[in-house]
Amino acid sequence: MDLIFEGIKKAFIILFTFNPEVMGITFLSLKVSGLATFISLLIGVSGGAFIALSDFPGKRILVSLVNTGMALPPVVVGLFVSILLWRSGPLGFLGILYTPTAMIVAQTVIATPIVMGISLAAMQQLPKKLRLQTLALGATRAQMVWVLIKEAKLPLLAAVMAGFGGVISEIGASIMVGGNIKGYSRVLTTATVMETSRGNFDVAIALSLILLVLVYAVNLILTHIQQREKPR
Repeated sequence: MDLIFEGIKKAFIILFTFNPEVMGITFLSLKVSGLATFISLLIGVSGGAFIALSDFPGKRILVSLVNTGMALPPVVVGLFVSILLWRSGPLGFLGILYTPTAMIVAQTVIATPIVMGISLAAMQQLPKKLRLQTLALGATRAQMVWVLIKEAKLPLLAAVMAGFGGVISEIGASIMVGGNIKGYSRVLTTATVMETSRGNFDVAIALSLILLVLVYAVNLILTHIQQREKPR
């Protein structure tokens, strides 16, 4: 218990003294995971809407693949992204391995199936008559899709929270493609593992608490937006 209290005390000291290294790690965590979630939102919502509103051979197989991707192990993503970005890999010419950019790529791969799966389910739950009524009123297909997205905004915001939560807390892919380089690609999760391995449990607890506060703050904002309007 003393160790936990010492960690909490350390967290408050770090927070209120604005430790430059920890603040940099925190902002990088938010930047990497925020950008990855944003990109996954663009791909996931549009992809989920396309699959939900289209009929084509093999649709069930594709949906099952999306659902499987929602449980994609981050370490597997880290492995394949590392292979792709390795100097001798297909994308090695980009030279982004062990950079925050590589971390954004890996986290986007992790978050996209989560966002897409929830978006797909949300769009499929909408009444089919709503699509027909929207088109009957003269809307284009793009306008119809936008109307459906607005109707499904509550579960779509849940998709954003799930996607962000899935990447801000992952560690395997971030270490493998980012390298946990001090002052460059070190984020809260990788820093916590490093400090734990060094036996600095008070610092590790402090970083964990900062991570929890960060996740709670982001989800509090998204939940406030989500709950402002109740579903009709």
